Amino acid sequence: MKITVAGGAGYIGSHVARRLVEAGHQVVVFDNLSTGNRSSVPPGAAFVHGDVSDPLASRKVLAGSDALVYLAAWKAAGESMTDPVKYSRNNLQATLSFLDAAQEVGVKFVVFSSSAAVFGEPKYLPIDEDHPKDPTNYYGFTKLEIERVLAWYDRLLGMRSACLRYFNAAGYDPQGRITGLERNPANLIPVVMEAACGVREKVQVFGNDYDTHDGTGVRDYIHVTDLAEAHLMALQYLETQGKSFVVNLGTGKGLSVLDVVNSASKLIGRPVPHQIVGRREGDPAALWASGEKAKELLGWVPRHSDVDTIVSTTWAAYKANGLVK
Repeated sequence: MKITVAGGAGYIGSHVARRLVEAGHQVVVFDNLSTGNRSSVPPGAAFVHGDVSDPLASRKVLAGSDALVYLAAWKAAGESMTDPVKYSRNNLQATLSFLDAAQEVGVKFVVFSSSAAVFGEPKYLPIDEDHPKDPTNYYGFTKLEIERVLAWYDRLLGMRSACLRYFNAAGYDPQGRITGLERNPANLIPVVMEAACGVREKVQVFGNDYDTHDGTGVRDYIHVTDLAEAHLMALQYLETQGKSFVVNLGTGKGLSVLDVVNSASKLIGRPVPHQIVGRREGDPAALWASGEKAKELLGWVPRHSDVDTIVSTTWAAYKANGLVK
């Protein structure tokens, strides 16, 4: 298939684009490089610099494509609460504009990078696809709205789609072929890496009195290589089965803050500086998703999402960028 990957120069997008190229697909990466890295676009993929909010450029890049993988959203949940207009413009308006361009030129299949943020506070664990959807941040709301639009486009326009929901993408290509670091990271794994190599003074651990195995918050982390595989499997399912679907991509268990800190400390051979501070308001004790439906429907099983693989492949990327002294 000819596949356009919107946001394909970004952290997740570059891993997805590389996996699609490896599978023999004709891949076009479309990215404005606001957060992506041109160097992360894999060999064998064409690159077009442009913005998903530009209808003319969108129609041009999508012409002749069989499928679209969409990873061009802003993703900082906290920022979405302080600057919702930014998220409306990109995650809603620009996304809809790009989907409409895809429909106009006859794109048949869409794989949409959604988020477990659509669920909000967990009512039970692990979170499955039937869990109530009640986002607690505007970012999650934007993802849920696009899911709903895609369901209507399937029904009214015959555009088949796969919505993939996951929590925290982590890790890097195990073979070291992608090393572009995220800009201004806020997620735990890169924060731990920065503390480990001295870019920041220490990791703040928000609370150690939760009802978890070590008292610190537990979250679901999926290795980006496993995510890339799921995007490929989703496209294969859409092409062979012709049915839209929504699945969670989860490990069925979580990693605590101290699990990550301790793994990094073991890897580098010295303690990662960290400090226990008070809980953050609104932080649940634990969040993780079930991947059972994805396994049943697609045959997807996370193979790289253990804590040591996540930490070691991320550390290798920081080394490759000269940050490890």
